Amino acid sequence: MENPLTHFNAEGRAHMVDVSEKDVTQRVATAQGTVYMQPSTLRLIDEGRIKKGDVLAVAQVAGIMGAKKTPEIIPMCHPLALASVDIGFSENSEPDKKTGLCSITITATVKVNGRTGVEMEALTAVSTTALTIYDMCKAVDKGMVFDNIGLVYKAGGKSGTFARELPENGK
Repeated sequence: MENPLTHFNAEGRAHMVDVSEKDVTQRVATAQGTVYMQPSTLRLIDEGRIKKGDVLAVAQVAGIMGAKKTPEIIPMCHPLALASVDIGFSENSEPDKKTGLCSITITATVKVNGRTGVEMEALTAVSTTALTIYDMCKAVDKGMVFDNIGLVYKAGGKSGTFARELPENGK
């Protein structure tokens, strides 16, 4: 049986997959993740009162930079000339009944015309954005947590389209 894990060669050693024979197609991937925080932290973000600056603007730029730097931190990722990276935010200011926490959901969509997909770039963008929100707000809320970071959509390439169905609460 052929090994379905493509990042290993015939000897079982790690290698970068050869994509030179693949067709160049438009590829897109969208990932999401959520940062949970105290209601007071979300208020400070919304009111622009975090001392380090505009949290979401800085996090947005960090997410874009993270997507562009993905092959530098994920060993088997191909360097790609990304066509676009878009980072969006959705706030839930109503505290959860169980935890008392509010949240910001991050959505990153990455596009490329290339021989390999951009799933890792979208996931890295979300993760970098979440880490930046944490970094900028940790002075007021060290208890922030990340959850549900994952791929929600991808299209293009031989494997076709993937869409994860998200329930009402986004998990």
